[in-house]
Amino acid sequence: MGLSNVSTGMGAMDSGLEIKKKRENDIIVALAGNPNVGKSTVFNTMTGLHQHTGNWAGKTVTNAQGYAFHGKQGYVLVDIPGCYSLHTRSAEEEVAKDFICSGVPDVVAVVCDAVCLERNMGLVLQILELTNRVVVCVNLMDEAEKKHIRIDLRGLQERLGVPVVGMAAREGLGMEAVYGAIDAAAEKRGNKGKEAEENRGKRYGKGQETDAAAELCRGLVKYEDDGYLEPDRKKDRIFTGKRTAVPIMFLFLLGTFWLTIVGANYPSELLRTFFAWAEKRLMEGFIYLGVPKLLREMFLYGVYRVVTWIVAVMLPPMAIFFPLFTIMEDSGYLPRVAFNLDKCFRKCHACGKQSLTMAMGFGCNAAGVVGCRIIDSPRERLIAMITNSLVPCNGRFPTLIAIILMFFAGGTAGTERSLISAFVLAGFVMLGIGMTFLVSWLLSVTVLKGVPSSFVLELPPYRKPQIGRVIVRSVCDRTIFVLGRAVAAAAPAGIVIWLFANIRVCDVTLLSFLADALEPLASLMGLDGVILLAFILGMPANEIVVPVMIMAYLSQGTLTEISDRNILKQLLVDNGWTWITAVSTMLFSLFHWPCATTCMTIRKESGSLKWTLASLLVPTVLGGALCMVFNFTAKHIMIL
Repeated sequence: MGLSNVSTGMGAMDSGLEIKKKRENDIIVALAGNPNVGKSTVFNTMTGLHQHTGNWAGKTVTNAQGYAFHGKQGYVLVDIPGCYSLHTRSAEEEVAKDFICSGVPDVVAVVCDAVCLERNMGLVLQILELTNRVVVCVNLMDEAEKKHIRIDLRGLQERLGVPVVGMAAREGLGMEAVYGAIDAAAEKRGNKGKEAEENRGKRYGKGQETDAAAELCRGLVKYEDDGYLEPDRKKDRIFTGKRTAVPIMFLFLLGTFWLTIVGANYPSELLRTFFAWAEKRLMEGFIYLGVPKLLREMFLYGVYRVVTWIVAVMLPPMAIFFPLFTIMEDSGYLPRVAFNLDKCFRKCHACGKQSLTMAMGFGCNAAGVVGCRIIDSPRERLIAMITNSLVPCNGRFPTLIAIILMFFAGGTAGTERSLISAFVLAGFVMLGIGMTFLVSWLLSVTVLKGVPSSFVLELPPYRKPQIGRVIVRSVCDRTIFVLGRAVAAAAPAGIVIWLFANIRVCDVTLLSFLADALEPLASLMGLDGVILLAFILGMPANEIVVPVMIMAYLSQGTLTEISDRNILKQLLVDNGWTWITAVSTMLFSLFHWPCATTCMTIRKESGSLKWTLASLLVPTVLGGALCMVFNFTAKHIMIL
């Protein structure tokens, strides 16, 4: 359902955010709260799929707007950035405070965590200084009950003087009461100017909210089981322990890759079969309609084959990887990964939050670059952007996996082959992580000098992920988004590749001519001209690197698929591939220029062409140098 624009007055412009209403009497609700209190779950439960995202005007901080109906009343919900305070130390806190102060929201719903209510009350008190049109939503009441925590909600409401509602958003409990409280609070919206005068002067000094929050909750929160935190602490001794944290992270990484490799094969084959059948039907339709041969071949053998290859190769592993990533996020393990890696990044004079953006990069480097918005320091944000492509994204996994299966796990049985492949792939990923640390340190002591900043990292309680929500969120918010960007970049590339393979000069195709021109440089790197040209033409989408190699080696005018890995390996060997070529190709696949989508995202996020070029050159120079060193060393050892 689309959202129509209804003017909300000057306040909307002052807030830097365009509010999209359906009807004039819609209630605008700002959803506020600390991180990890279930605010996004409340937002998703109320809005369903009637939502969209964007940026605050002049900021790289994202906002989400959604629409909800309850009875005859409509609600526009704005999910403002999660923050611990409104004392503007970060862009998130600044936009949150500005939006609340703008007068645009009719009601501010502050979501709190019932398990740690006192810590959340500091933000509630700060918001009450700005407006009395507040509803306090005490979420996760079900978890509080399991931990034998009792909260006197009525007493809290009397002390605050605003509605307080208990709820469990994951289960949809308490939503009726939330809507009722919002309606009641919205009745005060005609007195926005008056309430500003009443609240003026009630300011708490910086840090005073902590004492006030403790006094506010005194006697209202009872812990009947003093050991309610012990189960989480026992888990943390394992997942964040000095001796166990790194091995467990490696096992999680290994398991994720193994499941992705094993699970993606069958659906990929089904998609290839379907697309091949559809291509024949399309060709028959074009011939029937009288479409000229040049146009139908350019579309089918150029655009169609490139796009469908990307979908067949990219969609199945993404549909597995992103849900697994989201499960780790929802279960509470991903913040532990950031905690474990924080010391490493601080030693590199970078921000610990970079560990989270690096993890996002495994799914898509463009998504990882967007995630760098969570880093407050401009210097550290640039370091994270430049180094994000040093870890392989989903688009580079197919090339790495194919080479591993052909040259390093080809003679083993099915399960053993997948395990060996997962180990080798995990080893290359660890190399990428190590290079991320090294390059981050080099940048921080040269062109991006500075002192590492500290950040507050809250470790949320361990929770059982909701599989249904995980699948919907990972498929809709991540898989389809990334796949759509890749297809949009690859479609025009299909035309270019087809033209290169079919335009001849002196009876030599442009593809062969360019490959021969690149041969001297490529040979120094342990590659050949075809491999290097395939990476160049694969810049719009890394998934097409192998198909371009096959097309060039076979001297054909269209992308050709070879599903049998034994036949593909023989083709590569016949064209001069050795184990040195295989390793060099994997190294260059791991370290080379980011894809076109990532480059465009870096340009947009950094606002600088200089840093976009730096992001392109740093991994490319690193990859080229590593390939040359490895090629020279390996050949020297073989001679000895």
